[in-house]
Amino acid sequence: MYHSIKNRFEFIDFVLLVFLIAFGLVIALPFINVIAISLSSQKEYLSSAFLLFPKAPTLANYSALFRGSRIWIGYRTTLLILLLGVPVNMFLTTSVAYGLSRPAFPGKKIIFYAVLFTMLFNGGIVPLYLVMRELHLTNSIWSVVLASGINGFYMIIMRSYFLTLPEALLESAKLDGAGEWYILFRIILPLSMPIIATVTLFYSVDRWNEWYNAMIFIRKNTMIPLQLILRTMVSESRTAETIASTAAAVRADFSDGLKTACVMVVMLPVMCIFPFLQRYFVKGILIGAIKS
Repeated sequence: MYHSIKNRFEFIDFVLLVFLIAFGLVIALPFINVIAISLSSQKEYLSSAFLLFPKAPTLANYSALFRGSRIWIGYRTTLLILLLGVPVNMFLTTSVAYGLSRPAFPGKKIIFYAVLFTMLFNGGIVPLYLVMRELHLTNSIWSVVLASGINGFYMIIMRSYFLTLPEALLESAKLDGAGEWYILFRIILPLSMPIIATVTLFYSVDRWNEWYNAMIFIRKNTMIPLQLILRTMVSESRTAETIASTAAAVRADFSDGLKTACVMVVMLPVMCIFPFLQRYFVKGILIGAIKS
Protein backbone atom coordinates (compact mmCIF):
# COMPACT_ATOMS: atom_id res chain seq x y z
CA MET A 1 0.00 0.00 0.00
CA TYR A 2 2.81 2.39 0.92
CA HIS A 3 4.72 1.66 -2.28
CA SER A 4 1.62 2.17 -4.46
CA ILE A 5 0.93 5.58 -2.87
CA LYS A 6 4.59 6.53 -3.29
CA ASN A 7 4.63 5.50 -6.97
CA ARG A 8 1.34 7.34 -7.57
CA PHE A 9 2.73 10.58 -6.16
CA GLU A 10 5.92 10.18 -8.19
CA PHE A 11 3.84 9.85 -11.36
CA ILE A 12 1.81 12.95 -10.46
CA ASP A 13 5.05 14.85 -9.84
CA PHE A 14 6.31 13.74 -13.26
CA VAL A 15 3.11 14.94 -14.95
CA LEU A 16 3.33 18.29 -13.16
CA LEU A 17 6.98 18.63 -14.15
CA VAL A 18 6.18 17.99 -17.81
CA PHE A 19 3.30 20.45 -17.65
CA LEU A 20 5.45 23.16 -16.04
CA ILE A 21 8.25 22.65 -18.57
CA ALA A 22 5.78 22.91 -21.45
CA PHE A 23 4.24 26.03 -19.90
CA GLY A 24 7.70 27.53 -19.42
CA LEU A 25 8.55 26.90 -23.08
CA VAL A 26 5.32 28.58 -24.18
CA ILE A 27 6.44 31.67 -22.25
CA ALA A 28 10.15 31.54 -23.11
CA LEU A 29 10.05 30.76 -26.84
CA PRO A 30 8.30 34.00 -27.95
CA PHE A 31 10.76 35.96 -25.81
CA ILE A 32 13.73 34.17 -27.40
CA ASN A 33 12.17 34.78 -30.81
CA VAL A 34 12.02 38.54 -30.13
CA ILE A 35 15.70 38.58 -29.13
CA ALA A 36 16.65 36.56 -32.22
CA ILE A 37 14.75 38.84 -34.61
CA SER A 38 16.37 41.92 -33.07
CA LEU A 39 19.80 40.37 -33.74
CA SER A 40 19.08 39.12 -37.28
CA SER A 41 19.04 40.65 -40.73
CA GLN A 42 15.97 41.05 -42.89
CA LYS A 43 17.12 38.32 -45.29
CA GLU A 44 17.58 35.76 -42.51
CA TYR A 45 14.26 36.73 -40.91
CA LEU A 46 12.34 36.24 -44.17
CA SER A 47 14.00 32.88 -44.81
CA SER A 48 12.87 31.40 -41.47
CA ALA A 49 9.31 30.77 -40.31
CA PHE A 50 10.24 30.87 -36.61
CA LEU A 51 13.67 32.25 -35.74
CA LEU A 52 15.31 31.25 -32.46
CA PHE A 53 19.07 31.35 -33.09
CA PRO A 54 20.29 33.70 -35.85
CA LYS A 55 23.13 32.21 -37.91
CA ALA A 56 24.78 35.58 -38.47
CA PRO A 57 23.94 37.82 -35.48
CA THR A 58 24.16 41.54 -36.13
CA LEU A 59 23.72 44.70 -34.09
CA ALA A 60 22.51 46.69 -37.10
CA ASN A 61 19.00 47.05 -35.67
CA TYR A 62 20.31 48.41 -32.36
CA SER A 63 22.72 50.66 -34.24
CA ALA A 64 19.82 52.08 -36.25
CA LEU A 65 17.81 52.49 -33.05
CA PHE A 66 20.50 54.46 -31.25
CA ARG A 67 21.46 56.49 -34.32
CA GLY A 68 21.13 60.21 -33.54
CA SER A 69 20.13 61.90 -30.33
CA ARG A 70 16.39 61.19 -30.23
CA ILE A 71 16.68 57.94 -28.28
CA TRP A 72 18.79 59.64 -25.61
CA ILE A 73 16.23 62.46 -25.33
CA GLY A 74 13.57 59.80 -24.81
CA TYR A 75 15.60 58.08 -22.08
CA ARG A 76 16.26 61.38 -20.32
CA THR A 77 12.60 62.44 -20.38
CA THR A 78 11.31 59.04 -19.29
CA LEU A 79 13.80 58.85 -16.41
CA LEU A 80 12.77 62.34 -15.34
CA ILE A 81 9.10 61.34 -15.37
CA LEU A 82 10.01 58.22 -13.39
CA LEU A 83 12.08 60.06 -10.76
CA LEU A 84 9.44 62.76 -10.27
CA GLY A 85 6.29 60.73 -10.75
CA VAL A 86 6.87 57.66 -8.57
CA PRO A 87 7.56 59.63 -5.33
CA VAL A 88 4.44 61.75 -5.96
CA ASN A 89 2.39 58.61 -6.65
CA MET A 90 3.66 56.81 -3.56
CA PHE A 91 3.15 59.80 -1.24
CA LEU A 92 -0.43 60.36 -2.39
CA THR A 93 -1.29 56.65 -2.42
CA THR A 94 0.11 55.87 1.03
CA SER A 95 -1.45 58.99 2.56
CA VAL A 96 -4.93 58.30 1.18
CA ALA A 97 -4.72 54.57 1.91
CA TYR A 98 -3.64 55.19 5.51
CA GLY A 99 -6.39 57.75 6.08
CA LEU A 100 -9.09 55.45 4.67
CA SER A 101 -7.82 52.55 6.78
CA ARG A 102 -8.29 54.43 10.08
CA PRO A 103 -11.63 53.79 11.84
CA ALA A 104 -11.99 57.37 13.11
CA PHE A 105 -11.24 59.11 9.80
CA PRO A 106 -14.21 61.42 9.04
CA GLY A 107 -16.09 60.75 5.82
CA LYS A 108 -13.91 57.80 4.83
CA LYS A 109 -16.82 55.85 3.30
CA ILE A 110 -17.81 58.75 1.07
CA ILE A 111 -14.21 59.25 -0.05
CA PHE A 112 -13.74 55.51 -0.63
CA TYR A 113 -16.85 55.24 -2.80
CA ALA A 114 -15.80 58.40 -4.65
CA VAL A 115 -12.49 56.70 -5.50
CA LEU A 116 -14.39 53.61 -6.68
CA PHE A 117 -16.57 55.84 -8.85
CA THR A 118 -13.52 57.28 -10.61
CA MET A 119 -12.41 53.74 -11.48
CA LEU A 120 -15.64 53.27 -13.45
CA PHE A 121 -16.23 56.78 -14.81
CA ASN A 122 -13.97 59.73 -15.54
CA GLY A 123 -14.34 63.18 -17.03
CA GLY A 124 -12.25 62.42 -20.11
CA ILE A 125 -9.13 64.02 -21.50
CA VAL A 126 -10.69 67.38 -22.46
CA PRO A 127 -11.42 68.60 -18.88
CA LEU A 128 -7.98 67.36 -17.82
CA TYR A 129 -6.33 69.28 -20.65
CA LEU A 130 -8.26 72.43 -19.75
CA VAL A 131 -7.12 72.11 -16.12
CA MET A 132 -3.49 71.71 -17.18
CA ARG A 133 -3.77 74.71 -19.48
CA GLU A 134 -5.28 76.87 -16.74
CA LEU A 135 -2.44 75.84 -14.42
CA HIS A 136 0.10 76.67 -17.18
CA LEU A 137 1.55 73.16 -16.99
CA THR A 138 1.28 72.18 -20.65
CA ASN A 139 4.60 71.49 -22.38
CA SER A 140 6.15 70.64 -19.02
CA ILE A 141 7.06 67.41 -17.25
CA TRP A 142 4.69 68.25 -14.40
CA SER A 143 1.67 67.96 -16.68
CA VAL A 144 2.53 64.29 -17.23
CA VAL A 145 3.47 63.72 -13.58
CA LEU A 146 0.30 65.26 -12.10
CA ALA A 147 -2.09 63.93 -14.75
CA SER A 148 -2.07 60.53 -13.02
CA GLY A 149 -1.17 61.37 -9.44
CA ILE A 150 -2.90 58.37 -7.88
CA ASN A 151 -4.20 55.04 -9.11
CA GLY A 152 -7.42 54.04 -7.33
CA PHE A 153 -6.80 50.31 -7.70
CA TYR A 154 -3.31 50.49 -6.19
CA MET A 155 -4.66 52.64 -3.35
CA ILE A 156 -7.33 50.06 -2.52
CA ILE A 157 -4.70 47.30 -2.48
CA MET A 158 -2.55 49.29 -0.07
CA ARG A 159 -5.54 50.18 2.12
CA SER A 160 -6.47 46.50 2.37
CA TYR A 161 -2.93 45.72 3.50
CA PHE A 162 -2.98 48.48 6.13
CA LEU A 163 -6.23 47.03 7.52
CA THR A 164 -4.43 43.75 8.29
CA LEU A 165 -1.97 45.46 10.65
CA PRO A 166 -2.79 45.12 14.38
CA GLU A 167 -4.79 48.05 15.69
CA ALA A 168 -3.33 47.59 19.18
CA LEU A 169 0.09 48.60 17.88
CA LEU A 170 -1.25 51.91 16.61
CA GLU A 171 -3.22 52.55 19.77
CA SER A 172 -0.12 52.03 21.91
CA ALA A 173 1.79 54.48 19.72
CA LYS A 174 -0.95 57.08 20.21
CA LEU A 175 -0.82 56.57 23.98
CA ASP A 176 2.90 57.36 23.81
CA GLY A 177 2.08 60.68 22.12
CA ALA A 178 2.77 59.75 18.49
CA GLY A 179 0.95 61.72 15.80
CA GLU A 180 -0.59 60.37 12.61
CA TRP A 181 2.37 61.27 10.37
CA TYR A 182 4.80 59.72 12.86
CA ILE A 183 2.72 56.53 12.96
CA LEU A 184 2.56 56.39 9.17
CA PHE A 185 6.26 56.90 8.46
CA ARG A 186 7.81 55.23 11.52
CA ILE A 187 5.42 52.33 12.17
CA ILE A 188 3.09 51.61 9.24
CA LEU A 189 5.53 51.90 6.33
CA PRO A 190 8.35 49.81 7.89
CA LEU A 191 5.81 47.02 8.50
CA SER A 192 4.43 47.32 4.97
CA MET A 193 7.56 46.89 2.85
CA PRO A 194 6.11 44.04 0.74
CA ILE A 195 3.12 46.10 -0.41
CA ILE A 196 5.26 49.26 -0.70
CA ALA A 197 7.72 47.45 -3.00
CA THR A 198 4.88 45.93 -5.03
CA VAL A 199 3.03 49.21 -5.59
CA THR A 200 6.31 51.01 -6.26
CA LEU A 201 7.09 48.53 -9.02
CA PHE A 202 3.59 48.94 -10.47
CA TYR A 203 3.93 52.70 -10.54
CA SER A 204 7.46 52.47 -11.95
CA VAL A 205 6.27 50.31 -14.84
CA ASP A 206 3.37 52.71 -15.46
CA ARG A 207 5.70 55.70 -15.52
CA TRP A 208 8.26 53.90 -17.66
CA ASN A 209 5.54 53.10 -20.23
CA GLU A 210 4.09 56.63 -20.11
CA TRP A 211 3.12 57.91 -23.54
CA TYR A 212 -0.56 58.93 -23.74
CA ASN A 213 -0.46 61.93 -21.40
CA ALA A 214 2.85 63.01 -22.92
CA MET A 215 1.32 62.84 -26.39
CA ILE A 216 -1.55 65.10 -25.23
CA PHE A 217 0.32 67.67 -23.12
CA ILE A 218 3.85 67.88 -24.57
CA ARG A 219 4.69 69.42 -27.94
CA LYS A 220 8.41 70.09 -27.51
CA ASN A 221 10.67 67.67 -29.39
CA THR A 222 13.22 67.91 -26.59
CA MET A 223 10.75 66.57 -24.00
CA ILE A 224 9.22 63.56 -25.75
CA PRO A 225 9.40 60.35 -23.64
CA LEU A 226 10.98 57.10 -24.76
CA GLN A 227 7.79 55.33 -25.79
CA LEU A 228 6.77 58.05 -28.25
CA ILE A 229 10.31 58.25 -29.65
CA LEU A 230 10.35 54.51 -30.33
CA ARG A 231 6.85 54.62 -31.82
CA THR A 232 7.93 57.38 -34.20
CA MET A 233 11.11 55.56 -35.21
CA VAL A 234 9.26 52.32 -35.96
CA SER A 235 6.64 54.20 -38.01
CA GLU A 236 9.34 55.99 -40.00
CA SER A 237 11.18 52.74 -40.62
CA ARG A 238 8.00 51.01 -41.80
CA THR A 239 7.25 53.89 -44.17
CA ALA A 240 10.80 53.85 -45.56
CA GLU A 241 10.61 50.08 -46.02
CA THR A 242 7.37 50.48 -48.01
CA ILE A 243 8.99 53.09 -50.25
CA ALA A 244 12.07 50.89 -50.68
CA SER A 245 9.90 48.05 -51.97
CA THR A 246 9.10 50.18 -55.04
CA ALA A 247 12.43 52.00 -55.32
CA ALA A 248 15.45 49.74 -54.87
CA ALA A 249 17.81 52.68 -54.50
CA VAL A 250 16.18 53.85 -51.29
CA ARG A 251 17.78 52.45 -48.11
CA ALA A 252 15.43 51.35 -45.37
CA ASP A 253 16.00 49.84 -41.96
CA PHE A 254 14.57 46.41 -41.15
CA SER A 255 11.26 47.46 -39.55
CA ASP A 256 10.52 44.17 -37.74
CA GLY A 257 14.09 44.03 -36.44
CA LEU A 258 13.84 47.64 -35.30
CA LYS A 259 10.50 46.91 -33.63
CA THR A 260 11.88 43.95 -31.66
CA ALA A 261 14.97 45.98 -30.73
CA CYS A 262 12.60 48.63 -29.35
CA VAL A 263 10.86 45.95 -27.29
CA MET A 264 14.18 44.86 -25.79
CA VAL A 265 15.30 48.43 -25.08
CA VAL A 266 12.04 49.20 -23.26
CA MET A 267 11.80 45.89 -21.40
CA LEU A 268 15.42 45.44 -20.28
CA PRO A 269 15.46 48.06 -17.46
CA VAL A 270 12.30 46.61 -15.90
CA MET A 271 13.73 43.09 -16.14
CA CYS A 272 16.88 44.25 -14.35
CA ILE A 273 14.94 45.81 -11.47
CA PHE A 274 12.35 43.05 -10.95
CA PRO A 275 14.71 40.39 -9.41
CA PHE A 276 15.60 42.79 -6.59
CA LEU A 277 11.91 43.19 -5.67
CA GLN A 278 10.84 39.60 -6.22
CA ARG A 279 11.45 38.58 -2.60
CA TYR A 280 8.97 41.22 -1.45
CA PHE A 281 6.32 39.68 -3.70
CA VAL A 282 6.90 36.27 -2.11
CA LYS A 283 6.82 37.75 1.38
CA GLY A 284 3.64 39.66 0.59
CA ILE A 285 1.93 36.48 -0.62
CA LEU A 286 2.92 34.63 2.56
CA ILE A 287 1.74 37.46 4.83
CA GLY A 288 -1.57 37.70 2.96
CA ALA A 289 -2.08 33.92 3.16
CA ILE A 290 -1.56 33.67 6.94
CA LYS A 291 -4.28 35.35 8.97
CA SER A 292 -4.63 35.15 12.72
